[in-house]
Amino acid sequence: MKLHDLHPYPGSKTKSKRIGRGPGSGRGKTAGKGHKGMLARSGLANQSGFEGGQMPLIRRIPKRGFINNFKIEYTVINLKTLSSLPEGEEITMKTLRQAGLVKRRKVRVKILGQGDLTGPLVIEAHKFSETARKKIEQTGGIAKVIGSA
Repeated sequence: MKLHDLHPYPGSKTKSKRIGRGPGSGRGKTAGKGHKGMLARSGLANQSGFEGGQMPLIRRIPKRGFINNFKIEYTVINLKTLSSLPEGEEITMKTLRQAGLVKRRKVRVKILGQGDLTGPLVIEAHKFSETARKKIEQTGGIAKVIGSA
């Protein structure tokens, strides 16, 4: 097979409708839009949330409270789940992702102190609770704080 032998499947490529190009085109005058009405007007393309003059849903439902768009959310991991990981290995974001403890790529991790560690671990995370930090250091491990995700 050569490049000049490649062709699209028959019927997959169609010519675009040339709208409003005079009476000879078959779509002249009103350009296939009919007479008057909303669908004949320009600028109709995408009016998201428009419900034909009815009060839109977004305006009907009550708004309450405040949503902070700059809130930083953390994925919480307890020490008891980290104790199941192999000892002596440095626990980074990559190892947490491979273990299935962190699902999304750009996410921040906070280590909490529930549970006990069996041996020393070097753990890298964005935040540590006080109890988690104490327990990690008591077993001879290191709690490294890393930057943003």
